[in-house]
Amino acid sequence: MTKGSTIRTDLDRLPNNRGVFVGGRSRTMLATLVVAILTAMAGCQTTQTNAPVDTAAEQSNAIILREGDVLKITFPGAPNLNDSQQIRRDGKIVLSMVGEVVAAGLTPADLEKEILKLYSSQLVTKEVTVTVTSSSFPVFVTGAVIRPGKIMSDHPITALEAIMEAGGFDYTKANLGHVRVVRNEKDGTKNYTLNLKEALEAKQSTPFYLKPSDIVYVPEKFSWF
Repeated sequence: MTKGSTIRTDLDRLPNNRGVFVGGRSRTMLATLVVAILTAMAGCQTTQTNAPVDTAAEQSNAIILREGDVLKITFPGAPNLNDSQQIRRDGKIVLSMVGEVVAAGLTPADLEKEILKLYSSQLVTKEVTVTVTSSSFPVFVTGAVIRPGKIMSDHPITALEAIMEAGGFDYTKANLGHVRVVRNEKDGTKNYTLNLKEALEAKQSTPFYLKPSDIVYVPEKFSWF
């Protein structure tokens, strides 16, 4: 017996709203209606669609390596070559047997490809993994601040934030309008002059983000005797 015939047989015994058994055309119409409802209910199943998620490789590609990053370099087929290196101020790391390798400015995936090229003749398993284990970098604050010295940061930091990390300005001496940032770049040393007085007075100003090894110098006010 089919599902439809079972439903119609059961409906032969259904009473109408007056307590009288339904028959003939009314019974057929009711059976058709119930079959349609059951079919619709069978089709209303929840389907879960997994949203796209970032894979480890996609997340790795979003990272740009920079000076101060500590890298874990793993060779699954040659564990004797495994190493941990910090990217130097010149943007390079030093690997055994191949020497210096430029790392800053690359993604971990790009660096993996570069390392594979350098070790291609020495590896049976052509596989290497580069992982960032630490991403802190130093900046230096000196001059008219409470606690001058080196500050380690693991996130983008502005000149004003670095000064606050150094205890803040020594307001009896500090010239807030002529704070200087000294930066070593490929073409030489550059100096940037910042007016941080405007920022402290809530005036509109553009935050100045520091780069690794920047030196923030807070000069003293001129004194006239």
